Amino acid sequence: MCRYANSHIGTSLATTEATAEVGSTDIFRYPFCFLTGHGNVVFSDQEASNLRTYLIAGGFLHICDNYGMDPFIRREMKKVFPELTFQVVPFNHPIYQGPFTFNSGLPKVHQHDGKAPIGYGLFWEGRLVCFYDYECDLGNGWEDPEVYKDPVEIREKALKMGCNLIYQAFIAK
Repeated sequence: MCRYANSHIGTSLATTEATAEVGSTDIFRYPFCFLTGHGNVVFSDQEASNLRTYLIAGGFLHICDNYGMDPFIRREMKKVFPELTFQVVPFNHPIYQGPFTFNSGLPKVHQHDGKAPIGYGLFWEGRLVCFYDYECDLGNGWEDPEVYKDPVEIREKALKMGCNLIYQAFIAK
């Protein structure tokens, strides 16, 4: 993903993956964090508090439901922002408008339950601090082509949408 963004939107992101625990101060070294997986997610009170501070301070979290996370991530993000609820991000939101245009919202990368992909957001004082792709699997479209064997056009859409997320986190503040 980072190589694609570097070559297509002029970023100079590191191309090696880094890992930071939600409860660690290390998270503040990264303006963009990516959380994905299957099934249960649990944040301790300290982790939820740290993530909240990170997001309010300017961090951006992209959550990719790789399948089965929905009820768990909603519960855990309520610990982070009890006063907020995930909202459907409208197709005219800047996240879908640049640098690549997605007038119909998220691309569908993988089929699970036959549902349409939906982009949800948490907005803190009008700023999108967390973007949650549901029924989409953007992250799978960023994997090496040999991993999921997605068609080139699907993979390209996933990479372009990833660029939009990076743009939102780094440039569009």
